[in-house]
Formats: sequence, structure tokens, C-alpha cells
Amino acid sequence: MGSVKRLEETTQIVSNIKAAENLYFIDVHSPQIAQALRPGQFIHMQIPGMPDKILRRPFSVYKTDAEAGTLCVLYQVVGAGTEHLSTLNAGERCSLIGPIGNAWAPPAGARCLLVGGGVGAAPLFMLAQELAQAAHGVHVVLGAQTKDALVALADYEALPHTTLSAATDDGSFGYAGFCTQPAQDAIDSGEYDYVAVCGPEPLIKIVSGLAQDAGLPCEVSLERRMACGIGACLSCVVDTVEGKKRCCVDGPIFKASEVVW
Repeated sequence: MGSVKRLEETTQIVSNIKAAENLYFIDVHSPQIAQALRPGQFIHMQIPGMPDKILRRPFSVYKTDAEAGTLCVLYQVVGAGTEHLSTLNAGERCSLIGPIGNAWAPPAGARCLLVGGGVGAAPLFMLAQELAQAAHGVHVVLGAQTKDALVALADYEALPHTTLSAATDDGSFGYAGFCTQPAQDAIDSGEYDYVAVCGPEPLIKIVSGLAQDAGLPCEVSLERRMACGIGACLSCVVDTVEGKKRCCVDGPIFKASEVVW
């Protein structure tokens, strides 16, 4: 929400590890932001060593360790900025602003279905942790192109009170095909009261429609190009039934029912 208190920290990279082709986990020491972050919120990073690229990059936070003062981002190399980010080493410094945006808000006591496609597994993990710690029943559906790309699988498998389904496009692990099918099967079971989904927009749109058809409340985490991250530049607008909203400060979590697809 717009009232979220944002912090700016000069942080130090703890590790930057390649997990699979074009997929990396970067851990940074950012004690203030790590302590303040809620599931679903994100950070804005100034990538060091790129003086010609002054705009910060938004990254969803995968997990935090408040005791160690660290946060972890799962990112995919898709352009010059993330390509350069993948070359940075432990000890290098970068500037972060966060937490930005709102958090997931499942109804109290809800039986929750979480659906993450690709790096969309990242913004859902802290929510899954929170639900697992509260001993809520939670079912997670993860999808990726290949088994190797399911880089968050082990962390999700380690959560208590959590049922996990997986799908791969090439059939190398779990269901052979898109994760929309296991998601539909879970929704059709009638066992869930709430759905949260993040990933490519076609996936979000399909799962949102399935939830709506089943009469289930559904929240989605949307991704847009963000120049400022503070709601001033209007580069990240989302069309909603209430008009245009800004993904960075009005989101990134939206009720699926309010998004105009």
C-alpha cells in the first residue's frame, strides 16, 4: 500500500549462486529491510557497476533470515541488467529500497492453494512458510520448463503441513505439461478456500478464471516494468475495474476479481 514505510540500505552481497540455466539465488545482508519485509513485497535494487543504467530493478523477495539480517532473491537472467547482476561476487555492495508494495492477505483459517510458475515460485515462498508455521493446510503447485528449473522445489518440500505438486513442460518431473492442470485438479477437489498465484501472465489469467468459476477468492502477484518504484512515474499501471492502479504501490498483489485482463 502507499503507506508502507520504505527503507534504503547500502547492502553487501553474501552470495550469488547459479541454481540452473539463467536462474540465480542472490543473498544480501540487509538487516533493516529483511526485518520489515512481509510475504509478497519486493525490493528495488541499484545494480552496481552499471553507471549508464541509473534506474533500479524490482525484484520479488524469495525469503528472509531476520536473525542473520539477510534476504534472498531468486532471479532470472533476461537482459543486460540481470546478466551483469549474475557476475557480481560476495562482498560487493549495492543499494536497496524496500519493502515496497503490499502483502498477500489470505482469509484467517483458509485452506490455501498456492500456484507458482517459473520464478513465480519466489513471491509465494514466504507466504507458504507463514502458513506452514501456523499449521495451516497448504497445497503448493509449482511449474517450470524442466526439472532443473524447479530450483525452489527442495525448500518447498521441507515445509511442514504442506502438500506439493509439480509440473514440467518437458515431462522430466511431476505432471507432464503446464501447471494449470494440477491447479485445476486442486480447485475442482473443493478442498480450498483461497488461491494465490504468481508467474507468467497467461498462467495467472487461467488460474484466476478457474478460481472465479469455483467461487474462490484469489489473489495474484503481477509484474510490470517499474522505473521509480514509488508510484510517481506511472510506468507500471494495471487496468482494474476501479480504473488504472500502480503495480508498485497499489500492488503487486491484487484481487484477481479487480484486474481487467
